[in-house]
Amino acid sequence: MASDEDSGFPTDYEIAQDAEKEPITDVLESWDVAADDLELYGDYKAKLSHDAVNRFRDQSDEKEGNLVLVTGMTPTPMGEGKTVTTVGLGQTLNHVGEDAMIAIREPSLGPVFGVKGGAAGGGYSQVLPMEDINLHFTGDLHALTSAHNLIAAMLDAKISQSDEFDIDVNEVSWPRAMDMNERALRDIVVGLGGSSGGTPRESRFLLTAASELMAVLCLAEDLADLKERIGRIILAYTEDGDPVTVDDIDATGPAAMLLKDAIRPNLVQTIEGTPAFVHGGPFANIAHGTNSLIADKAAFGMGDYLVTEAGFGSDLGAEKFMNIVCRLGDMTPNAVVLVSTVRALKYHGMGMWPADLDEVKEAGVEELKAGFANLDKHVRNLQKFGVPVVVALNRFPDDTDEEIEAVVEHCREDLGVEIAESNVFAEGSEGGVDLANHVTDAVEENDPEDFEHLYPDDAPIKEKIETVATEIYGADGVNFTGDAEDDIERLEDLGFDDVPVCLSKTFHSLSDDPSKKGAPEGWELEVRELYPSAGAGFIVALTGDVLDMPGLPAEPAAAGMDIDADGNISGLF
Repeated sequence: MASDEDSGFPTDYEIAQDAEKEPITDVLESWDVAADDLELYGDYKAKLSHDAVNRFRDQSDEKEGNLVLVTGMTPTPMGEGKTVTTVGLGQTLNHVGEDAMIAIREPSLGPVFGVKGGAAGGGYSQVLPMEDINLHFTGDLHALTSAHNLIAAMLDAKISQSDEFDIDVNEVSWPRAMDMNERALRDIVVGLGGSSGGTPRESRFLLTAASELMAVLCLAEDLADLKERIGRIILAYTEDGDPVTVDDIDATGPAAMLLKDAIRPNLVQTIEGTPAFVHGGPFANIAHGTNSLIADKAAFGMGDYLVTEAGFGSDLGAEKFMNIVCRLGDMTPNAVVLVSTVRALKYHGMGMWPADLDEVKEAGVEELKAGFANLDKHVRNLQKFGVPVVVALNRFPDDTDEEIEAVVEHCREDLGVEIAESNVFAEGSEGGVDLANHVTDAVEENDPEDFEHLYPDDAPIKEKIETVATEIYGADGVNFTGDAEDDIERLEDLGFDDVPVCLSKTFHSLSDDPSKKGAPEGWELEVRELYPSAGAGFIVALTGDVLDMPGLPAEPAAAGMDIDADGNISGLF
């Protein structure tokens, strides 16, 4: 069962510190990874070489690996345990005799120090060394931050010193980036004017994980493809409306140079010694929300199963995985695991905003059943892609047998899907055998030919957005407001009418209103702006009021963290 603050269960950090880690070279030896395939970052972290990535990618093309995606119902402030389930399922598949790899995203320092705390799984289903993974890791996020801001600086140099492009300063779309939540930098004015102060204009900061460079890194096939994608990123527009790209300002080479190591996937181990890729970290409410394709392709060459995770609920991460990542990466999922919890069902059944978590804990079976609407919607959404769905019920200490049985009965009798109680947090692989068995059964019964994207490449932009809004979110339609109509016309003129759409939407609700819980009906999605993510290869449509630079709460997670004189960390997780 999953952890609860008052359960008396050891903290994730305590469990991680007590775990006996093996040198990463020893962990990977039986997976056909030699020492010279790795660049070590200490004894327990390593980057895979470009040659090894290419070798494993070639091997993956020769065999049919099984791709299992872990996603979840609409998130709550209490957390549902997607990463715990991803890590636990990967461990369990190895425990029952399969060769399984794990691939998850790298944590961003903003959420780590802001609200979420650590992001490396938990209990006896976590990746190690958890403190390193959460704090700096191998420096990928720092490299992305530097590359992003180098492009911004070179763009400003063009504008201020030798603007041969005649750039419209009101049409500069490339902001600055930093890997920390800082609300004061959401909207800024740069440049003091004059010969040395730079051209004054409005600008902003975004979180590094929200940078298009992060999406580009996670969708690139190799270093050459990375350079090509960086070069076509649109930074601004001229007075005549023509796009100005990274290539145009000669920033492609130096930016790619800063990312030469960041593009190589990171390898660590789980608490039970299963190899895990931890690489890349785009957000699913802003970008496509999954780890790098390079890690996925390498993992396919190493094992027979790959267990990976999509961010937030299935309406965001899983939808983008199916329609964007699988399309651009030429991958076919074999099964989906939908993580649910008793307390999340109660939360949606009570429709609370803001939530009183004590009331949620005290609620009973009736409130639980009222929350089935949210679970049902996510299951039905996933089934539209032609992939079998298995529900993982992540158990917590306060969950009663009656509550568990109510969810199990509903899934099997009303939804017609398999469900397994998951105890991988407290028991590791021993607590996930039932789940693993259901997953392998689903994979064996699945016909990959049944998989389909929700819309074709050549569908009109509006139709793609309306399809996602009505089929996945449950909207009655789409209302294009502000400059959205003009944006669509510009995108069509620039030739972006045959790429996937990436909707930026709140993760708190299936709708674009974070206060609406359950499965809202009788509403229209509002799209206020669209822009090309030319390097990544998709269009971004902004809905509601999604922030790409969050702020810290009054009591951020960082306030409860500390380190003692011996280097022991507390409060991280």
